[in-house]
Amino acid sequence: MIKWLITTVLALVMFSGLSRLLARFGWGRLPGDFSFRVRGREWPIPLGSTLLLSALAAAIAYLI
Repeated sequence: MIKWLITTVLALVMFSGLSRLLARFGWGRLPGDFSFRVRGREWPIPLGSTLLLSALAAAIAYLI
């Protein structure tokens, strides 16, 4: 269980670090992606982008 926790934390750190680079490629601007500002900070909720990446990962896993 600890391995999954470490993997999840590392993935979140990686995506948060790469979020500006991914924004250039459309991450966070697909239909279904939301962002709102609270107390001067912007909070993105990329639901559409997450679904797209999940489908892509599932397709790759299916092919392998």
